[in-house]
Amino acid sequence: MRLKLSQRVLGLEASPTLAITSRAKELKKKGHDIVSFTAGEPDFDTPSHIKEAAIRAINEGHTKYTPVGGIDELKEAIIERYRKDHSLEYSKEEILVSCGGKHSFYNLCQALLDQGDEVIVPAPYWVSYPPMVRLAGGVPRIVSTDEKDGFKISPEELENAITEKTKAIVINSPSNPTGAVYSHEELKALVEIAVERGVLVISDEIYDKLVYGEVESVCAAGVCEGARENTIVLNGVSKSYSMTGWRIGYALGPKELIDAMMRIQSQSTSNPTSISQWASVAAISGSQQCVEEMKREFKKRRDIMVDGLNSIEGISCIRPHGAFYVFANVSALFGRRYNDRVINSSVEFASFLLDTVEVCVVPGAGFGDDRFVRLSFACSEEDIKKGVERIREAVGLLR
Repeated sequence: MRLKLSQRVLGLEASPTLAITSRAKELKKKGHDIVSFTAGEPDFDTPSHIKEAAIRAINEGHTKYTPVGGIDELKEAIIERYRKDHSLEYSKEEILVSCGGKHSFYNLCQALLDQGDEVIVPAPYWVSYPPMVRLAGGVPRIVSTDEKDGFKISPEELENAITEKTKAIVINSPSNPTGAVYSHEELKALVEIAVERGVLVISDEIYDKLVYGEVESVCAAGVCEGARENTIVLNGVSKSYSMTGWRIGYALGPKELIDAMMRIQSQSTSNPTSISQWASVAAISGSQQCVEEMKREFKKRRDIMVDGLNSIEGISCIRPHGAFYVFANVSALFGRRYNDRVINSSVEFASFLLDTVEVCVVPGAGFGDDRFVRLSFACSEEDIKKGVERIREAVGLLR
């Protein structure tokens, strides 16, 4: 039998970063001293009170199927979190717990989009937004944002991007990969347009607890009249509580849409892991001191990385206000060469760093802007300092 794959999967693009990250892992296995700035997860252990809640759940027999949309105890914890943090009221019927933030977005696209429906995606964007829109038959309408504007889409750009086919806009604040955080007024201006034009706001707030300085995370569902009914909020425990492997994300939104997403989930994964749900109750309801400690450490690391990179000729970056990434502009180095090697893209620059100084960064091409590379500061201060100095050394080799 000759196997014929679906057009759906054949149309999926391979990640432009996969070859570089795979090569870095192979080199590390062979004993090379690779400094990796690729991590998309905190390097801290899951806090002990959360792990203890999981062990307790196992010992108490909470190891069976749960309702598809999640246990009531977790939904109640989420309700209280949004009441306390954002003065927003949700019912359990307006919440769906899924197997991670990515799963929430996938369920949403499958439940919302018909063939040809457009979703506005500001770039730089998280790498999986466009493919998941396409898998549902939708069309990602990419709107490029600029570094000088803090990588934020403006009301005018949003207005100009909306067409009769527009179904939704994605807003990711704090952002992966840029660390951009929208203020209340900035979000309000965007959401008001979306409400007026009947465009759903998809607000991905997975990094909402990881903000630095005087900046505050704002929930898009509470910024103006009509926002709550016109917004679906995506969040989870992965980033804020260092629980990436526990795979718990959740969505809050209109009951009709949540019901549709739950029907999709019921035919794919059914419920998220029971033990992880009980651990998440402890994460959301328990002491938030662990989050504050992680934030303080991330802020120190951010400043070391940003100051170091900005001191390298040909590299510049703005100071991110959230998440744990720096999006560094390396386009001033394009056209330079090392021996017979010419650097003309983020992929070529990332490959050059790995080959010459054994530093691994993520090319910006995968995030929709080839002028940049993403560096994660979810690693030790020692590695940050060592890696930045190696990058300085590599740039010094270019002519």
